[in-house]
Amino acid sequence: MARIEAVFFDVGETLVDETHYWWAWADWLGIARHTFSAVFGAVIAAGKDHRETFQVLRPGFDLAVERERRAAAGQPEIFAEENLYRDARPCLRELQASGFRIGLAANQTAQVEQILKALKLPVDVIGTSDGWGVSKPSPGFFDRVIEEAGVAASSVLYVGDRLDNDIRPAQKAGIATALVRRGPWGHLLRLPEVEDRCQFRLDGLAELPARVATHNAEQGK
Repeated sequence: MARIEAVFFDVGETLVDETHYWWAWADWLGIARHTFSAVFGAVIAAGKDHRETFQVLRPGFDLAVERERRAAAGQPEIFAEENLYRDARPCLRELQASGFRIGLAANQTAQVEQILKALKLPVDVIGTSDGWGVSKPSPGFFDRVIEEAGVAASSVLYVGDRLDNDIRPAQKAGIATALVRRGPWGHLLRLPEVEDRCQFRLDGLAELPARVATHNAEQGK
């Protein structure tokens, strides 16, 4: 494998702890949080789209409409500094200080893109599916990652928690991958043939800068 020159990150459950996000939906639906979490986990473990959770709990549920209703009620889908995993900002800062091009690339709304920009994270690129007009796991999404990285695909590392939506399509694009085992997808979803091809498997982001530095040292200059 080539030396790593650019590192791009997913957002949800990679940089941002989404517990508050899903609990807010449970509260909005009037469903006990532990019940929502149990159904959510079962849907993910079965390899289904996580949005099916809403259909199980509220058949006929229209997510787009309910998002608008929540916003109108003063309960929009938002997050803040306190929702970042503690190791997120230090990891980004250390990697950027080491000379890597750092990017965020995730399936997120335009609103979330603005929140990410307001957080002033130490990154060079912030890309979302709404902003780019293409979503993971589409090959076009990872073509855009490579374009924004400005280096060969083999010199890009993509970091995410989902083997299905993050890791597998990145690998198909020729991008190196790092799996973060946290959040529901990181703990419940298993695709051994994909996981085995990861350059790094992590329990958190604190160890990533050192792992990347060691890898590059082994590759030589």
